[in-house]
Amino acid sequence: MKAIIVFSGGLDSVCTAAYLQKKYNLYGITFSYGQKAQHEISVAQRFSRLLKFSDHKIVDIKFMKDLYEKTNALTSPKMKIPSEFDYSIVAPIRNVVFLCIASAWAFSKDAVLVAYGAHKGDERYPDCRPPFTRLLTQALNQGEIDGIRLGIRKRIKIWSPFMDNLSKSDLLKLGYKKLGNNIFRTWSCYSHTKIHCGKCESCNNRKMAFCLANIVDKTRYRFNSYS
Repeated sequence: MKAIIVFSGGLDSVCTAAYLQKKYNLYGITFSYGQKAQHEISVAQRFSRLLKFSDHKIVDIKFMKDLYEKTNALTSPKMKIPSEFDYSIVAPIRNVVFLCIASAWAFSKDAVLVAYGAHKGDERYPDCRPPFTRLLTQALNQGEIDGIRLGIRKRIKIWSPFMDNLSKSDLLKLGYKKLGNNIFRTWSCYSHTKIHCGKCESCNNRKMAFCLANIVDKTRYRFNSYS
């Protein structure tokens, strides 16, 4: 069976891919949406090869940065990235855009699953919660219902680890078992750098996940203490 995975090269998406690999033939899709953390794209390419994806696409949607204007810290050069959760890092319906494009590819590839790495620690993000995921699945299948009924399209399911009540540390344990020390080469940082800053909200979440998973964190950080 084929599955499309939204693949950022981060801890969550890499571990999600490792988790799904036994059951699915994986196709990765990575988005360049004007994010400061452009380094994640090259990391995603590296892990797509390591995980032996059947195909991996990089999709340029940098126009999203212009649409977000000065409202989002992940894309605006004038906004500071916070060290803990703040609504400025919630990119409006970013996952909707990602999942709709990924689903278009899924319908074309006869894939049955579209996955993204949202976990139960992401409950603060509206487009990571299971009710959103279930509703979007219904909407996209309805949008292709005639093709599904004619047998031209396969019905898809959008899935995340959150749907199975998996936490970030749960995912990390699964990914580490599969990838070993390669897991430290994943990319979590929101900053425009090639070394994890160690201060942003995402770096702090990464550190906490390793701590909760009882795995010694060998990631290189500019700042090692929690912010």
